[in-house]
Amino acid sequence: MTDTDFVTTTRTFYDAIAEDYAVMFAQERTEPRDGAVLAGFAELVSRGGGGQVADLGCGPGRVTAHLSSLGLSVFGLDLSESMLTIARRENPGLRFERGSMLELDLPDGALAAAVSWYSTIHTPVDRLPSLFAEFHRVLAPGGHMLVAFQVGDRTRYHDRPWGHQVSLGFQRRQPDDMAALLTKAGFTLLSQTVRETNEELGETTPQAFLTARKP
Repeated sequence: MTDTDFVTTTRTFYDAIAEDYAVMFAQERTEPRDGAVLAGFAELVSRGGGGQVADLGCGPGRVTAHLSSLGLSVFGLDLSESMLTIARRENPGLRFERGSMLELDLPDGALAAAVSWYSTIHTPVDRLPSLFAEFHRVLAPGGHMLVAFQVGDRTRYHDRPWGHQVSLGFQRRQPDDMAALLTKAGFTLLSQTVRETNEELGETTPQAFLTARKP
């Protein structure tokens, strides 16, 4: 699959399901351990002097808004215009832009921090090195990166969710493999956290959170 293929497929999928997705996740409870990860990350950024933060693959903007509530100067970026419509509607005081994580329209060193909250999960494994290199490029020296994803070895496919005629694969990764890729891209790994499955929230796999720093 070419870059154009998987980017287009991902955009088409989320454009189709955006409203249903937003309703579903608005009704779900949040996992308190995830909030602790975001709070710890926000503290790292603030102690480092703060600055512009990007929520890359922000979807309907829930994490963007949460990071803002923690005191960060944050904007969201996403492929899907339908997701961005929801994000802007629900968070009129925040900035949301359309774009691809693979080719960020940002100067070198423009960001103090970036978050990829379950947004690398549609990127083919052979494209992760260039994706992480792009993350590294846009961070200033000393900038922080947070990457969240589901743990596993198999791809989970969602076919025709809520009756929409779209499908998409959700890639599960091994934390050690992702940590190695971040290191190879030039990051210094600060923490590698895996929490167990919360079955009450409908999870079927553990969740991983990697925090890294650009030297």
